Amino acid sequence: MSDRTAIVTTFGSYQPVLSLVLDGLTSEHSRRAYGQALNTFLAWYDREGRPGLSKATVQRYRACLQSWGLAPATINLHLSAIRKLAQEGADNGLVEQGMANSISRVKGVKAQGVRVGNWLTREQAQALLDTPDVTRLKGIRDRAILAVMLGGGLRRSEVAALTVDHVQQREGRWVIVDLLGKGNRVRTVPMPSWTKAAMDSWTLAARITSGHVFRAMHKGDYISSETMTPQAVHDVVKTYGDGSLAAHDLRRTYAKLAHRGGAGLDQIQLSLGHASIQTTERYLGVTQNLTDAPCDHLGLKLES
Repeated sequence: MSDRTAIVTTFGSYQPVLSLVLDGLTSEHSRRAYGQALNTFLAWYDREGRPGLSKATVQRYRACLQSWGLAPATINLHLSAIRKLAQEGADNGLVEQGMANSISRVKGVKAQGVRVGNWLTREQAQALLDTPDVTRLKGIRDRAILAVMLGGGLRRSEVAALTVDHVQQREGRWVIVDLLGKGNRVRTVPMPSWTKAAMDSWTLAARITSGHVFRAMHKGDYISSETMTPQAVHDVVKTYGDGSLAAHDLRRTYAKLAHRGGAGLDQIQLSLGHASIQTTERYLGVTQNLTDAPCDHLGLKLES
């Protein structure tokens, strides 16, 4: 058995191979998703006795993912990560190029219908926004986090990365400029006045004038870190949503309320920064409207 064949059969040490894949990704979201997918795959690979990286192995793994009841999008993410693993291995002499090519031809899973997910009604969203105890510093921060997610449709990673410099005025209104989102796409997000008011209450109370807007806090109501992780943002949403609400549900709620309030679908797509936004712009021939923005149609407000 050649050295290369031995590596294909056993994968050798996993960490160098994983590093090759993850170091080639520029998006933190992609690194996290691919890392989790590959760790799941390698755990399964070990349990199966390390059968060797091959098209047949990946097809068998795809069948296992389906038997676990995972959504098609999740299965396809796992397969994309494995394809990249095989290609990076080939590029670095660890896997035969022909084998990597055959793995790249493993087909994904087609979605049956549309998975709509969860979202809140306007009354539920208003109740959520009013839940944090704003007599405490943590409550002021948490209300501002919820306001940014409901009022701008930001992802939890975008909330964690938000800085004071991102918040600027454009065309007579407050917006979040140069927001780096999924796939390293940059966009501008208009904010309603109540979202800006919630952010101002937090930054004033916490004496934040530069750097990240949202900071980690201890239970004693004092700031413990200059940054806040995406997981911590998720935990804030989960806490006020009685454990059943996910961070992404607020992004979906933003889109639903804005659309039901009369905002154009094209403007909502621009604000959310979906992957197909360039196609949407070219097809519809639209440009972002900061005067009549999606966030103006949510029907929410900030209680004093």
